[in-house]
Amino acid sequence: MSLIQVLPLAIVMIAGPQILSPIFLATSEQWRKNSAAYVLGASLSISLVVVVAYLLGNSLGGGGGGLLGSSAQQLLYLVVVLLLLYAAVETYRKRNVSEPPKWMGKLTSASPRFSFRLGFLLLGFFPTDIVTSMSVGTYLAANGDPVTDAAGFVLLTLFILVLPSLGVLVLGERAEAALPKIRDWMNDNSWIISEVVIILFVVLTLQNLLG
Repeated sequence: MSLIQVLPLAIVMIAGPQILSPIFLATSEQWRKNSAAYVLGASLSISLVVVVAYLLGNSLGGGGGGLLGSSAQQLLYLVVVLLLLYAAVETYRKRNVSEPPKWMGKLTSASPRFSFRLGFLLLGFFPTDIVTSMSVGTYLAANGDPVTDAAGFVLLTLFILVLPSLGVLVLGERAEAALPKIRDWMNDNSWIISEVVIILFVVLTLQNLLG
């Protein structure tokens, strides 16, 4: 059940420059290598944050066990709620950013090394992403579920990130023509979807906390 519950948070992970970057990279000079490097960097950083948060939470009170027992389990749920509320505030605060950062314009001539670093930093340490990954790890620890239940969350996030390059691979020039429109729509509307997902997960966590 936890595996299914954390899957929607993948949408929060990719909202903003996280999904805009692979769209730019998909039309770069070395788009295959750049896209692969970006996803590889993202996979490492997401997994790292989730595992660290899980281990910390599990050592304290995961599933009612750990060092501090069931009271720490409730504390872990509270931590998840606070992290998600922070992510919701950050998402709302940046909702009116109408244009992507200027540095994204340089991604069309990016190198695989730069793309790897970008994926690692954006998906691992961007404010909303780090708190989302921490929320997943902490939530699983609080439920006493295995950290492998985060695999679906990680894989779904990476699948969404790879969609722009897959589109170019399959559709060619038609995908290149459609990507700017998709980029603009995501830039304008992804925050709404993220807020809905965050609120639903907050409600779910509160049910565990209060129940």
